[in-house]
Amino acid sequence: MTEIYVDADACPVKDEVMRVAGRHKYKVFFVSNSWMRLDDGPLVERVVVPEGPDVADDWIADHVSDADIVITADIPLADRCVKQGAAVVGPTGKPFTPDSIGMALAMRDLKAQLRESGEISGYNAAFTKQDRSRFLQTLEQVVQDLKRRG
Repeated sequence: MTEIYVDADACPVKDEVMRVAGRHKYKVFFVSNSWMRLDDGPLVERVVVPEGPDVADDWIADHVSDADIVITADIPLADRCVKQGAAVVGPTGKPFTPDSIGMALAMRDLKAQLRESGEISGYNAAFTKQDRSRFLQTLEQVVQDLKRRG
């Protein structure tokens, strides 16, 4: 049975995840380092992990399977989950796939190097309505693809 795992600490699309999961009756695990306010329900589980680097990422990677969906903006976590066969979607609707994850990791490393050298500043683009819409569309497509795959 497909489950959805959300790297929830800074996730801007929690409500959208809950809406799609509810429509398809998928259990959702919101994994974070602190308790967060979410709608309650039988399909929603909050997982609060101890503080520390990558503790939430480790919990998700340890529980995800190739039938599951992971929502994260964390590219190393996306890489781990893609390697396990999970469907991975970023909050802007960008899917991470075996074909795209290598480039995503390379770009992340390049940007980190450019920030360290002062070549670029560390600002991310603002999250937009288009990002939210694209996320909903991509998540629904991933759900439909997994259902067809059976």
